[in-house]
Amino acid sequence: MTLERVVAWLLSMGISGLGAGMVFAQSYPNKPVRIVTGGVGGGNDFAARLVAQGLTASLGQQVIVDNRASGVIPGETVSRAPPDGYTLLVTGGTLWIGPLLQHTPYDPMRDFAPISLLTRAPNILVVHPSLPVKSVSELIALAKARPGELNYSSSGAAGGSSHLAGELFKAMAGVNITRIPYKTSASETSDLIAGHVQLAFGTAASVMPHLKSHRLKALAVTSAEPSALVPGLPTVAASGLRGYEAEQNLALLAPAKTPAPVVGLVHREVVRVLTRSDIKEKFFNAGVETVGSSPEELAAAMKSETTRLGTVIRNAGIRAE
Repeated sequence: MTLERVVAWLLSMGISGLGAGMVFAQSYPNKPVRIVTGGVGGGNDFAARLVAQGLTASLGQQVIVDNRASGVIPGETVSRAPPDGYTLLVTGGTLWIGPLLQHTPYDPMRDFAPISLLTRAPNILVVHPSLPVKSVSELIALAKARPGELNYSSSGAAGGSSHLAGELFKAMAGVNITRIPYKTSASETSDLIAGHVQLAFGTAASVMPHLKSHRLKALAVTSAEPSALVPGLPTVAASGLRGYEAEQNLALLAPAKTPAPVVGLVHREVVRVLTRSDIKEKFFNAGVETVGSSPEELAAAMKSETTRLGTVIRNAGIRAE
């Protein structure tokens, strides 16, 4: 009897969906698994390929990366895929923050089954060395004394991590600083080093080399807890702005209604991949820390970030460009 007939028979006998899901999970996976993510070469693609390599070994089936144009397309693709565990999604906060910026063809809380938070990467609050501040509290005091005179840079699309980190800072600190948008992090960093803008919420990869050369000065990390990426650097929350938190997260999800036993199996195996020393090192060298959360923790993080940043987005009038 085929697997499909077994499941159909179980359902016809009135056995719960969980029972059918357990039967299905016992044979999962019996064909290649697809991880859908954004364009080739980006951070999502890097993470998806590391995860795919690890899962290929642990699941005993080939796990392939399916790159789609960035934006809503990866999420739309996975939300419409069969909920059988053979189509997964590696995505950042774009999935759950995106609907706050524009209409999306999916509901991030309804149409996906969270599996695990894969990685986190704080932004680093940096200033040009000429700015006469040594801490977040001093920066806030200076911004209040000089309203509208200080600029912060952000690269990428409106509503990106550095943009939202800056707007959250403005809202919580009650300061008036002006955003200067850049298309690329390279041009942003170049102008910051030249002193054309005074501060930024940059990624570890973009600003760390310039901290070592003293061309930029770091004040704090934007994560809730100190980061091993920048040892000894305090958090924004602990150095002048209680409750502040902004990170770039990557997550693994499946279509909604994927059987719980399958979600559990994939979760167990991806956490095993993320705890491998070689995988942790590769992520760390790229300016990212591995996490490996439970599905429940990922769901809670998605809801919390949506609530926290939703108010900022609405008040600042941020829309997708």
